[in-house]
Amino acid sequence: MAKNNYFTVDEIAKELGISKQTIIRYESRNIFPKPKRNPINHWRQYTVKDMKALKKILGIG
Repeated sequence: MAKNNYFTVDEIAKELGISKQTIIRYESRNIFPKPKRNPINHWRQYTVKDMKALKKILGIG
C-alpha cells in the first residue's frame, strides 16, 4: 500500500486485473466514481473502501 494508506491507480489496476486506462475510461463514463486527488500532484488516490467499491461494481468482491 502506498504512503498515507492510499493506493495508486497502478496498484488498483493490478488488484482489479484491469488496465489503468480502463479505470480512467470507466471514471470518464461514470461507471466508476471519481477518486480523491492528491493536492500536490493531482494523482488519483484510492482508499481500501474505494477498492472494495470498485470490486463490487466489477462483481469480483
